[in-house]
Amino acid sequence: MTEPLILPEIAAAHDEMVALRRHIHAHPELGFHEFATGELVAGLLTEWGYQVTRHVGQTGVVATLKRGEGKSLGIRADMDALPIEETTGLPYASTHGGVMHACGHDGHTAMLLAAARYLAKKPAFTGTLHLIFQPAEEGGGGARVMIEDGLFERFPCDAVFAMHNVPGFPTGQLGFASGPFMCSADTVNITLHGHGGHGAVPQNTVDPVVVCAAIVMSLQTIVSRNVDPQETAIVTVGAIHSGQAANVIPATATMTLSVRALTAAVRQRLEQRITALVEAQAASFGARAEIDYQHGYPVLVNHPAETELARAVAADWAGERQIIPALRPFTASEDFAFMLEKCPGSYISIGNGAATPGNALHNPGYDFNDQCLPIGATYWVKLVERFLA
Repeated sequence: MTEPLILPEIAAAHDEMVALRRHIHAHPELGFHEFATGELVAGLLTEWGYQVTRHVGQTGVVATLKRGEGKSLGIRADMDALPIEETTGLPYASTHGGVMHACGHDGHTAMLLAAARYLAKKPAFTGTLHLIFQPAEEGGGGARVMIEDGLFERFPCDAVFAMHNVPGFPTGQLGFASGPFMCSADTVNITLHGHGGHGAVPQNTVDPVVVCAAIVMSLQTIVSRNVDPQETAIVTVGAIHSGQAANVIPATATMTLSVRALTAAVRQRLEQRITALVEAQAASFGARAEIDYQHGYPVLVNHPAETELARAVAADWAGERQIIPALRPFTASEDFAFMLEKCPGSYISIGNGAATPGNALHNPGYDFNDQCLPIGATYWVKLVERFLA
């Protein structure tokens, strides 16, 4: 992106925003423990003139800037880190053992803060702006917790938007896709109850390890034979645990599954088939299956009108060359889906540059690309000015 497209005030503050991002990177906090991060965010926003509300959804922060009567807009950034030991060796690497910003939430927070400072100084809009700094996106469901804490009743929004960096796309390119965009994510914990005994007399036992093996193979038929081939569905067996000795057949075994879908109908179909198949397979061996099916994040569905508006903002500001062509849905999940279930809006992608095996999301060698900061911040300003024109 050429320098003139970056707002001069944001370009001038780039070094400061990089320093802020790297400070957050060096001091990561896990979900619902973003105490220092939340206080840092709240303090800056208060200094810039926002009305700041702390502790929305435990450690979330909402900052409001009102300029006359009109529509209201929400923009969300996530703040939490991951339980990963960082291996980047960077000067600003995590100072908290076993915790790091391996998904770029430090960058998302810094981008929105850079836009917030500009908008406080030059509020060229009419209406109400709510900046939502969310805790616990990484599995904690912080978006749902904020909603349950009255997020959209206390801070009504006509639309809500969020942005996530994506390694593998050119730095700063923006991506938009209407409709189902990220998968649901459910976890299934299965306990198989058999009958243990001596490994030398297997005929006197019901071996849950054998049951596990049969179920693993049978589960592979669900996607291939029970789901439309043109739909997206994933069933992954991530863990199997049973037994401790070679000559002892255990009484129980446990399995953990990750289940993903790109539509609510396929998500429901997967649950039905997994439950029926596991129970039937266990019974066929004389075992019993205990299934704990945990519904996680729903399918993230971008609203068509809001997505088209977001794309038009980028095209008018930076041109088609700055837009990722034909962006396809991702099989990862994101709890911004909860917000989009309650409020129209869209989830936007921003390229983080070339992906490498050591610099991918949720990888101990990952780092957010600071060249994205002024691009993402300027885009947020342009979106606010368009939506609240």
